[in-house]
Amino acid sequence: YGRRAGLVASLSSPKLPTPLPTADLVDYYGTISIGTPAQDFTVVFDTGSSNLWAPSVYCSSAACTNHNKFNPSDSITYEATSQSLSIQYGTGSMTGILAYDTVQVGGIADTKQIFGLSETEPGSTFYYAPFDGILGLAFPSIASSGATPIFDNMIKEGLVSQDLFSVYLSSDEQSGSVVMFSVIDSSYYSGSLKWIPLSAETYWEITMDSITIDGETIACSGGCQAIIDTGTSLLAGPSTGISNIDSYTGASNGTVRISCSAMSSLPNIVFTINGIEFPVPASAYIIDVSVLPQRWSCTSGFESIDVGGLWILGDVFIR
Repeated sequence: YGRRAGLVASLSSPKLPTPLPTADLVDYYGTISIGTPAQDFTVVFDTGSSNLWAPSVYCSSAACTNHNKFNPSDSITYEATSQSLSIQYGTGSMTGILAYDTVQVGGIADTKQIFGLSETEPGSTFYYAPFDGILGLAFPSIASSGATPIFDNMIKEGLVSQDLFSVYLSSDEQSGSVVMFSVIDSSYYSGSLKWIPLSAETYWEITMDSITIDGETIACSGGCQAIIDTGTSLLAGPSTGISNIDSYTGASNGTVRISCSAMSSLPNIVFTINGIEFPVPASAYIIDVSVLPQRWSCTSGFESIDVGGLWILGDVFIR
């Protein structure tokens, strides 16, 4: 993701990559630290939001009882503010306060970074999450309470040599995924990189030309808007388009369960963006979930979300 040039199609990595272990290919998260001395937290590096926050000792929600909590009194670099914070995600929400402290991401020490300390994390979403908090990597225009995102602060403070970052999402459920700031690591891709202009500096939003199967347009006819979102596990879109896709994959009629044996016969689904074709094979959009407690066989990597016609190209697409 290049801040000025747009979106890098095949992604790569900064000085020190932050490893992102995966949890059954549902969440990708890595460890950062906040405060002096450092207090460690696992966070999702989320290109679909712009705020950094972590649970705090001020939080009494159930979600804070089984996660690391930031304690301001243990940090000599902590600076309080009188500002409040409230964020509503696609799933889950939080409220809290804003403060400043040193944040370490990989080998980068970002001093005086504004971040949120949660006071409430309602519901069960974050209780069951394998990560503590979220590190937003989208633009300042969608940051709650006008908080400067960490990547923008890194640029402002001259902590990165180039204003870009990159991610690699492995299909290995144990290791291999990285987020990297300021460089592009050619070992993570073959061929040449393709750059795609942003259509809005809110999310990492782009214009998509079409979605086709065997040359036939099945969704996004005449063009549509899409965002690249590392914080969304699946590939989501408007219900009409997803229904069309489901009819091809056999995931229609209100079920997402699919026979794993169908994977070898299902076609590529081609996402054309800025004139460039990105074929997503069945091996990417059909997910084997037999390791999960439900003991299903395979499931569709597509989900229906109606948000103003927006397509959300989540981890299924990025992988």
